[in-house]
Amino acid sequence: MGARNWGEFALLLIDVQRDFWRPGMEQKFPAFESNVARLLELCRAERLDVLHIRARFKPDGTDWMVRYRLLGSLPCIDSTAGAEVLPCASERPGEPVIYKQTYDAFLSPAVPAWLERAGKRYLLVAGMDTAVCVLLTGAAAAQRGYLVAIVADCCADPGGAHDHVLARYPNVMERVIIGQIVERHDPWRRQLSELKTPAQQ
Repeated sequence: MGARNWGEFALLLIDVQRDFWRPGMEQKFPAFESNVARLLELCRAERLDVLHIRARFKPDGTDWMVRYRLLGSLPCIDSTAGAEVLPCASERPGEPVIYKQTYDAFLSPAVPAWLERAGKRYLLVAGMDTAVCVLLTGAAAAQRGYLVAIVADCCADPGGAHDHVLARYPNVMERVIIGQIVERHDPWRRQLSELKTPAQQ
């Protein structure tokens, strides 16, 4: 059997940074870090492109979202320890990193530009927080015409909404775990073929 064709797929790995890995998260999601490492290993072995998306804000507050300006603080200030990526999610040479100042990564123009340039049509999303940046980015992708799957065992959230998000939005994102990704390749490819217009076939 030949190599699988993941050319139209990409993993969006979102905000796997120290400020989002809050106290208690390791107890609640003990396998998160090892799972993220496994996910990246799988993507690299399968040649499935990875786009690392991270939050990064200026210390002077000029690029903060308005609610955080009122609060006077927010995570992932540039050049602080909290903005650093967890070791399990470090990029490899050639893997792009895009920084955002929003919950929805698609509001950063570089994200849709990269996806369009790379010809991506099916997105896997993973990272933190499940109910905030992962959900809002996945929903934005779905509304922009991408097929989306959330990698459930590679997401984490400090609140109680993690399981709710995974169960609540099957119309927005398919739910998979790492061990299902390879076996879903052919069904996902068939879905993409069904959606192509006559001019694209």
